[in-house]
Order: sequence, then structure tokens, then C-alpha cells
Amino acid sequence: MTVSTQLFRKKPIAQIQAEANSQTLKRTLGPLNLISLGIACIIGAGIFVMTGTASAQHAGPAIVYSFMLAGLACAFTGLCYAELTSMLPISGSAYTYSYATLGEFLAWVMGCLLLLEYGVASATVAVGWSGYLVSFFKEFGIIIPPEFSLPYGVEKTLQDGTVVTGIFNVPAFLGMLAVTSLLIVGVKESAFVMNIMVVTKLIVIVLFVGVGLFFIDPANWTPFIPDMVTDAEGNSHYGFHGVVTAAGIIFFSYIGFEAVSTAAQEAKNPQRDVPIGILGSLFICTAIYIVVSMVLTGVAHYSKLNVPDPIAVAVDIMSMSSQTTGEASSGFKALVLLVKLGALMGLSSVMLVTTYSQTRVFYVMSRDGLLPPFFSKVHERFKTPYLNTMFVGTALAFAAALTPISVLGHLVSMGTLTAFAVVCFSVLYLRQKEPGLNRPFRTPFMPVTPILGIFACGYIIWHMEAETFRLLGYYLAIGIAFYFVYSLRHSKLKEGKAGPSLATPPLSPDPTGMS
Repeated sequence: MTVSTQLFRKKPIAQIQAEANSQTLKRTLGPLNLISLGIACIIGAGIFVMTGTASAQHAGPAIVYSFMLAGLACAFTGLCYAELTSMLPISGSAYTYSYATLGEFLAWVMGCLLLLEYGVASATVAVGWSGYLVSFFKEFGIIIPPEFSLPYGVEKTLQDGTVVTGIFNVPAFLGMLAVTSLLIVGVKESAFVMNIMVVTKLIVIVLFVGVGLFFIDPANWTPFIPDMVTDAEGNSHYGFHGVVTAAGIIFFSYIGFEAVSTAAQEAKNPQRDVPIGILGSLFICTAIYIVVSMVLTGVAHYSKLNVPDPIAVAVDIMSMSSQTTGEASSGFKALVLLVKLGALMGLSSVMLVTTYSQTRVFYVMSRDGLLPPFFSKVHERFKTPYLNTMFVGTALAFAAALTPISVLGHLVSMGTLTAFAVVCFSVLYLRQKEPGLNRPFRTPFMPVTPILGIFACGYIIWHMEAETFRLLGYYLAIGIAFYFVYSLRHSKLKEGKAGPSLATPPLSPDPTGMS
């Protein structure tokens, strides 16, 4: 077998479906669980973290248009995901789909991109979680030194004009380790905790919108689309170009609906329930994003939102405004605490789901032989891939502690957009090559829907900053080198061993507690 043949060998569809039926994982998730899982992941990062940065640096109040554009791209992609997950109900997400359509090498590249989409997303959210934790503690007079709540090398100007430089983001580091510990143990009781998190953050969002409507200053929306400017490095900001760039930055906020597909092997009826989970969570959360972004930029001028905790900034502005007008009350103080606590809960659930999804992708890649065996080793007592989770969680904890949120967010969006485009292409490919496959859910308006999905993702990628492309190139170079050094020689498909025979001890129903 030549090297080129090995690079593009495909995993047979029948084999993937056989693995899906091997019952390695227990099927315990219903449609409501999957919608809740999607909402748990979607509602968090976009609203509580990246909305402020994308608005301040690129779109201004027109961030609402960015959410519409990103949501439209996700709608096309979501319909494609629904078809693939109904046909190939197995963990592994876009990695598995690529293995069946594009071949092993490009499946490996997709696995690398999914590390950006899930793993680095978790680290990004951890940085935002840290910002809200610092703000929450401040309400009780507990001050965390900025040197230990900012990534290494990031500068911050204090109110007295003093400039401090970050050393190590301790809260973000500890937050990621806490999530990692929970995923290793996989406690069943976390189901109740997760559902409480989802309900609480939705209540908080409703309260923020309801109260924020009374503190909107229409002047903050003028101009709605700020005039385009170019910085010293040649990067353009604002204008329509800024709207599209912001759509790319906040795009990773939508990965929650895609995370539903990684639970396909644990769904009771994946052909029916996974499409419901994907499309249901996507529709609900897109509407929420649009409303919240309008209120946020109406309460706080977009120039003040270049922080990891924009909702906290807006709530603080409402609090100060109420004091100025003599309307301050203990009830409003409670609202401030509740919103910040809800943000912490919301971001915690996102960290939990994205880290869980990343470990499941690595679990499948390890079973295929593309990653070392310890990634699929299951703990005898907890029934979780504990070594996998420890490795991923620790690496992401250091990434969150040392890397600025803007860098992390751009990389996540690039990986997400590329993965989504590949999924749309996979639907087109399989319709041509495997027309007779059973498709319980069929993407409507073929081939227009996947083509529009590819175009929308590509258009947003085209408008991302050059530095993001450079960082992605370095990252993929390292990943490709690993493939040729290890994965190419250890592939189970090469050895003819991939399939249900690789079954490891069954995992716990769902370490995130969504079952």
C-alpha cells in the first residue's frame, strides 16, 4: 500500500454504523437532555464573554448583525449535522464524518481542528469565568490581585493609573482543574446540578434583559455601525468588514449545537433525538443572543466592553445609574449578585460540556489507533476515560492561565468554521457516493443548503485576521508532524482491526451528568 493510498483510506460507512451499535456507551439521553446539553454549551461564552470583545474591537452595536450572520451559517450547517448524526450516530463528530468521506489524513486534520473547537473553547471560557469570579468576589470586598487573574504578559491599567502585568491566571487554572475532576469522577448526581445551571442562567438572562431595558441609552447605539478604521498593523475594524470579522470571533459561541452530535452514541433514539437536539438548541439560543446583545450595547457603550466579563460591566453601570437617580435598593444589589452568579454557572456548564466533548473525540481517535491507547483507557470504578480527561484538562488549564482570551477566541472560531464547512461537504459527498444509505433525517433543499453552509463559513473565514491564519498554520504543522510520526503507523484501519472489536469497557452514561 502506497503512502498516498494510506493517507486517503476511508473508514467504511457500514463499519461506523456497526461501531454505533456495539453498545460500548450506554444510551440514556433523550431529546430534552440533548437540547439542554446544547443550551448548556451555547448559552455562556457568546453572551457572557466574547460579545464584549467582538463589539469593542470590531462591530460596535452592530454585533447583533454578527450574531445573525453567524446564526444563519449555523442553520445551514445544523441541517447538515442533523443528517449525518441520524445516519452515523457515533461519538467523534466531524472527525468521524471526515474519516468516512475524505480519508484518514484529513480526518486527522479535522481532529486537530476539533481540539480548537472544543478544547481551546473550554480554555477561552475559563478566562471569561475568571473575570466574572473576580467581579463577583469584589462585591464582597475580596480582591484578587490582577497579576494573578490575567494571562501572562497582558497589561491592565488600574483606576489610579497604575499599569500591572499578568503573571498567571489562577482562577482560570483552578476552574479548569475543577471541571476536569468532575469529569473524571462522572458523578451521577451532577445531572441535577447541570440542569440547575441551565435553568439559572436562563432566568438570569431574562432578568438582565428585563431590567436592562430600563437603562438603555439610545445614544450608545449611534452610530450603529461605526466607521471603518485601520490600525497601525494594517488590520481593519468596524464597518461592514468589522461585522463579518466579529461574526468569525463569536462563531465559536455556537458550538453547543454541534456538541450534541458527540453524544450521539449515548442518545436513546439518535436518528430522531439528535436532530431535535441540534436544531432546537440552535433556534432557541440564536434568538437569545440577538436580544441580549441589543440590551448589552444599549446599556454600556461598546468601547467599554473590551473585557472578559461584559455582562458584569453592564450590570455595574446599571447599579451606578440607579444610585445616581436615587433608585438603588437591596433588591437591585441582589440582582447584581444574581447576574454575576448566573454568569459563573453558565460558563461552568460550557466548560463542562466542551471539555467532555473534547475527551470523547480523543476517545474515538484513540480507538482508531490515531492517538495512543491511554486516551481510550477507562477507569474501572468511575467508567470514564480518566487518563484522557486528566491530560486534556491539565493542558487546557495551563492554556487558560497563560493565553489572552482574544487569541484563544480567534483560534476556536477558525477551527469551528473549518469543521462546519467540512461537515457540509460531507453531506454533498455522501449523497453522491452513497445515495442508498438510510437517512432518517434528510437535509432539505439539497444541494443548496450545504453549498450555502460552505459559502457562509468560507466567507467568514476570509475576513479573519492574518495573525489567526499564521497561528493556525503553526498549530497544524505540529499536528501533521505527529500524524506522520505516530498515527500513520498505528492506524487500526491500516491493520484491519478498526471496528466493534476494539470495544473498551463501557463508559458511564454521561460524565457531564446530562442523563
